[in-house]
Amino acid sequence: MKSFFYPIRAQLVVIRRCNLACAYCNEFDDRSEPIACERLQERIEHLRRLQTRQIEFTGGEPLMHPHITSLVTYAKQLGFEKILMITNGVLLSRNLVEGLNQSGLDDMQVSIDAVTPNSMTVKALRPLLPKLDLLARFAHFRVTMNAVIGSSSPHELIEIVNCARQYGFIPRVLVRHDEYGQAEFRNDEIAAYADIIPEIADLLIESHGYRAKLLRGEPAPFKCRAGCSYLYIDEWGIVRWCSQQRQHLGVPLIEYSRDHLKQQFYTRKPCSDRCTLGCARTASADHESHQQPITLSASEIKDKWLMTSYRT
Repeated sequence: MKSFFYPIRAQLVVIRRCNLACAYCNEFDDRSEPIACERLQERIEHLRRLQTRQIEFTGGEPLMHPHITSLVTYAKQLGFEKILMITNGVLLSRNLVEGLNQSGLDDMQVSIDAVTPNSMTVKALRPLLPKLDLLARFAHFRVTMNAVIGSSSPHELIEIVNCARQYGFIPRVLVRHDEYGQAEFRNDEIAAYADIIPEIADLLIESHGYRAKLLRGEPAPFKCRAGCSYLYIDEWGIVRWCSQQRQHLGVPLIEYSRDHLKQQFYTRKPCSDRCTLGCARTASADHESHQQPITLSASEIKDKWLMTSYRT
């Protein structure tokens, strides 16, 4: 019988520090040092032992790691099917793009929240255009541009999507979330985006159209396989459910085993109905027919998985 108990995608934090400070973001600080390459290589090796298919370098801002191209090369040599990266793009240069080409990067996601900086975000399209030009001219890897519903006006979102298409990049539309990864829209915000839905309808069909449901204020339940099909490894090398549910799970990656994968495959995540994380939903999509009989209460989750103290 074919096993389901392996990670389709693992997101690995290589540095928590970011060069930007967006008001809504809870995934960065302004002081952390890059994680030592030796530790990251150990984590990458263990992910391969778990039969992980795809690895995605993230942060913070992964381009702040001084050896990011070497880390991509190392992952490529170990035989991952796909090497990805999430970045704000600000630190890109021609030398860095060509270095990522040579190292074997397959896919870069550039996150852009608005057309011009605002009180919520500094990840804006217009200041980033020279970096997008570099990617269009020199990148050999696929480039995906992420726009975010709720971080800017509907008009700005359409401008970002159209810009991605003009450059030949893959446009992707995400949904703004709160500090726990949950969709949270007021009725007036939902109404404001109603007119542009037909223009981005093709970008809302991923994983059974969950984004369109969330934007309508509806729940979008799914069987989340975080901790199995999808892994998130923080800067301490600890496996968490995801970047927004870092209080859950709490098992050191180096100790993570097939038993952990199997248990998390069958464990229902109580945050899943309004979850906005496309990475977790996409990695879980092939296993909707399999049940999740394990339902942990909040106290059971804490007693069984939560570390006694979260290291800072």
